[in-house]
Amino acid sequence: MDAEISLQVDGRAATVSLDTRTTLLDALRDRLGIYSPKKGCDHGQCGACTVLLNGRRVNSCLVFAVAQDGASVVTAAGLASEGELHPVQQAFLDQDGFQCGYCTPGQICSAVGMLDEAARGDPSYVTADLDGGSAGTSGSSPEGTMSGPPAQSPELPDDEIRERMSGNLCRCGAYVNIVAAIRQALEGDQVGGRTARPATESAIAQPANAMNQSTGGTGQPG
Repeated sequence: MDAEISLQVDGRAATVSLDTRTTLLDALRDRLGIYSPKKGCDHGQCGACTVLLNGRRVNSCLVFAVAQDGASVVTAAGLASEGELHPVQQAFLDQDGFQCGYCTPGQICSAVGMLDEAARGDPSYVTADLDGGSAGTSGSSPEGTMSGPPAQSPELPDDEIRERMSGNLCRCGAYVNIVAAIRQALEGDQVGGRTARPATESAIAQPANAMNQSTGGTGQPG
């Protein structure tokens, strides 16, 4: 059974007719010719297919395209603005945060989404709460979110960055440089390029029905 859906992909409107079983990843790559998100494990475990869906990072291999009619999608290829690289993209270049580059688009999208989450005050499993514990064990609601607005955005030591990026695997083992790149983007350091906008600035506006999803996985950079 086919269905027609409309998407806003990297700032451009697209309409496509597809089988209702088609994932967002396959719709982007096979139907729209957008090859930035990569097909890796196809099981939501490697993060190579990560995109920003309505402003939130998701594994596009786990999302049915037909359920995203009218949604906004940003891939790594759509993060640059007016010919200027996004601060996270520039930081990956400056810090040599990739080798073969296959996982890099997903790493970059995940990093942008993760920095947005941290700026909003969303805790991770290792975020220290006011009692000195961690968000994964105390001070959080059953859904894993804080019960009230935080006094300030969580700090991001390297352990926090590793935990928050643990759903994105790099078979080349470039994790040390990936953490350094995210640190550069977070702190606004300028090595090889200009940082004209904060790295924590959302790539796209979040509509009222924005999904609350994030990448998952088992590999932790270290």
